[in-house]
Amino acid sequence: MRPRGGTATVNSTGTDTDTTDTTDAEDVAAPTDTTAVTAATDGTGQADNAGTAGTADGTGRTGTVDAVDASRRRWPRVLGALLAVVLIAAGGALYAEGRQLRDTPATANLALTDAEATARVTGDVSSALGKIFSYGPGSTAATRAAAKEVLAGKALQQYAALFGQVERQSADQKLTLTTEVVRAGVTRLTGSGAHLLVFLDQVYERRGRAPTTASAQLTVTAELRDGRWWIVEIGTT
Repeated sequence: MRPRGGTATVNSTGTDTDTTDTTDAEDVAAPTDTTAVTAATDGTGQADNAGTAGTADGTGRTGTVDAVDASRRRWPRVLGALLAVVLIAAGGALYAEGRQLRDTPATANLALTDAEATARVTGDVSSALGKIFSYGPGSTAATRAAAKEVLAGKALQQYAALFGQVERQSADQKLTLTTEVVRAGVTRLTGSGAHLLVFLDQVYERRGRAPTTASAQLTVTAELRDGRWWIVEIGTT
């Protein structure tokens, strides 16, 4: 029986050895589990950090995209406002330039735009000059009366001062003067005034002598009064 019991002792020892070995193995494995837990914990921390970082990065990218979109939306409004300002400025400049063109002396001269008014003043002045500068020995009174119907202001005063001398010459020399307007041009015409350049041919006839012809050039200023043109100033060039 003892040999069997001794065998049991050996087995018991072996069992103890196995138990001890198992315990040691468990003790050795334990740090491994702790390391795994730590690693897991560290992994979780890294994952959390990565997630946090990812969230932060995602939020940053979203803010940048929104800023770019807002900037892109503002540009059309800014460009539209600038275009409106440019158009308004250009329109103002064109309007001012148009006013200047309309207000220039050239455009205000009706002789360049109103053919009917130009022809009328030319006709009235030419007829008046033909009357006041045509006379004979027996017709000076009629000429003087005609002058009062077509001359006014300074022109009438000048004519009255000189015509007395003309009457005496006509009576003494039996002088006849015939004046014809060969050309008249309106240099400036407004609604109430005109300036003309007139070319005359005059024929002098004296008893017992051959007629002589002379040319004259006058500047005339006329005014529209009561629907007809009056000569108010006569000058020579």
